[in-house]
Amino acid sequence: MPLKMRLYDREHIGAALRRFKKLLERSGMTKELRKRKFYVKPCEERRRTELRKQSAIRKGKALAKNGLRACR
Repeated sequence: MPLKMRLYDREHIGAALRRFKKLLERSGMTKELRKRKFYVKPCEERRRTELRKQSAIRKGKALAKNGLRACR
C-alpha cells in the first residue's frame, strides 16, 4: 500500500516530517515494522500471549480483592 503525501509551497521541512510521521503512525506501518524487526519463534509468541493473559487475570483478581473493578 503506497502512502502519498503532498508537500505544500513554503512548508517547513520539520512540519512536513511531522505530518509524514503521523501518516505512517495512522497507517499502522510503524507498528508492523516494529513487529517484524526481530523474528520471534511461534512457541515464544504463544508463551508471551499466555503470560499476558495470566498477568491480566492476576491484575483483575487483585483489583476485585481491593473492591475496585477493571476499566476497559
